[in-house]
Amino acid sequence: MKLSKTTAQNSFKYSWLMGRIYPYVKPVLGRLILGFLVAIPVGLLDGIVALALKPYMDYVVGKHNWSFSLLGHEFVIPYLVLAAAIPFAVIFFAVIQGVFKYLNSYLTTWTSQKITNFVKIGLYEKLISMDSSFFDENPSGIIISRYLNDPDTASKGLVDKCKNLVMSLVGSLGLIGVMLYSSWKLALVGVFVLCVAFVPVALIRKRIKKASNENMVVSGNITTNFNETYSGNKVVTAYCLQGRQHDAFVDQVNESFNITMSLTKRSAWMSPIMYGIASIGIAIVLGFGTQLIMSGEMTAGSFASFVTSLLLLYKPVKTLGGTLTTIQTLFVALGRVFELFDIEPNIKDKENSLELKELNNSIKFTNVCFSYNEEKEILHNINLEVNKGETIAIVGNSGGGKSTLVNLIPRFYDVTDGVIAIDGVDVRDISLNSLRKNIAMVFQDNFLFTGTIRENILMGNPNATEEELQNAVQSAHLEEMLADMPMGIDTELGERGTSLSGGQRQRVAIARAMVRKSPIVILDEATSALDNKSEAVVQKALDNLIQNKTVFVIAHRLSTIQNADRIAVINEGHLVELGSHDELMSIENGQYRLLYEMQFKHQEALV
Repeated sequence: MKLSKTTAQNSFKYSWLMGRIYPYVKPVLGRLILGFLVAIPVGLLDGIVALALKPYMDYVVGKHNWSFSLLGHEFVIPYLVLAAAIPFAVIFFAVIQGVFKYLNSYLTTWTSQKITNFVKIGLYEKLISMDSSFFDENPSGIIISRYLNDPDTASKGLVDKCKNLVMSLVGSLGLIGVMLYSSWKLALVGVFVLCVAFVPVALIRKRIKKASNENMVVSGNITTNFNETYSGNKVVTAYCLQGRQHDAFVDQVNESFNITMSLTKRSAWMSPIMYGIASIGIAIVLGFGTQLIMSGEMTAGSFASFVTSLLLLYKPVKTLGGTLTTIQTLFVALGRVFELFDIEPNIKDKENSLELKELNNSIKFTNVCFSYNEEKEILHNINLEVNKGETIAIVGNSGGGKSTLVNLIPRFYDVTDGVIAIDGVDVRDISLNSLRKNIAMVFQDNFLFTGTIRENILMGNPNATEEELQNAVQSAHLEEMLADMPMGIDTELGERGTSLSGGQRQRVAIARAMVRKSPIVILDEATSALDNKSEAVVQKALDNLIQNKTVFVIAHRLSTIQNADRIAVINEGHLVELGSHDELMSIENGQYRLLYEMQFKHQEALV
């Protein structure tokens, strides 16, 4: 699946999205509910100032004592006492609101970060289960953007914005209560205008979805550009590609800007429209309220309290459009997140898959065909049986399918047609874990991880003993290299092991393969990128690795080929010849003989 073609189909199915996110919310549900409960008094306390204005204007400013009945008793509070008490009460409730705001902020950050972590861990587990074709189809930037940025956008922002929405709604209800207390007639006008102000929000949803998806793709392309510039920095420098990379980056940034501005043009009108609607509401209230005061239906204190409530109410309403727009953007991101969870890898275990303990007899290819896409078939009806303990060299033209053939054994890809069987069992019926544990691979460009040399070797077998580790180091001819390093085997490597030479990286990879102790070894042009001196040392290490193993070796050097029990010649995806060096050389006008005379004869003369 190409991630750049995402559509976030379910971004408007809010109940579906909430149902999907619930398993990640469940572990922190208690704190999340507590955070929302704390948000209620934070919102309600917004109306304290407005509520306090009524007695302050009616009694303190008017110099009237406050008389009221409670439980059958009459009480009188002098206006001078109210003059002192009301400001202190406002300060007191402001402090209480501040404490609740702090608790709300802490709980929001804690719960949103936890939910984000749960989602990221789940997505990472999904990512590492994906097969090679998934990584072939999707650039690194798109993957990083989708698997890291979308969870941050969705999970972190969603809790925060929903909490803010709750505070705004609760605060609005509290202010509406003060308005009703002051004048129910004016309150009807204010609430009606409030409802009208919400209408524009519903009109922008689909535009948000489209722009958000487009921006995600562009952001991924920008990240890919950065990754390529970093990883290919020497090529960029050597071929003076700085201008090319710069121009591509500028185009991507400008495209992102245009998408953002396109959304802004379509959504920015909401704020002035809502502002205009709110202003009309305030104007109506002022005119109607003046009439009520003149007729004696309303006191000046009630009017002041009402107008203050209305102004406090319209402030969140005017920003509510932006909040709801942001929430819709977050739902789009959330929809994209769950699209990732729904992607199923092409390569996965069957139900009741078998466990492969060891190789007893042979590995057999029967009518094996393979294509990366429907347009071109890479391998055509390959029939080959490799017996236990046999070393088979695979040679042929570049791009003819040699690497593809060996990549089918550990199921990096599955055959399009035919069967690959180990001891008569289709590899698709064997569990991936047990299949790959029985295979050790050394590639042309072996990836070393950030960490120590010890850690990189033990990735082949984390349970290897110290004796097994030292044997692997010795067999891989790493002792001299480690002796020159300050921390020996515990020396830290930089990213991708770039502090080591090509030959040193290969020997670390060979040691990693050795501790695995797998009966099947695949060498995919393991020495092709090395100079003669480095190759000689690596070849000795490889000789130690393949002892008593069943070996597939994609070869380009004569020594490797001649040491093989048999040689398979792959030409344009067809197995055209199979036999020992002498047997194949005896075929007049044979493919191997032609290849040997073109490519290997010069090497033999040098030897």
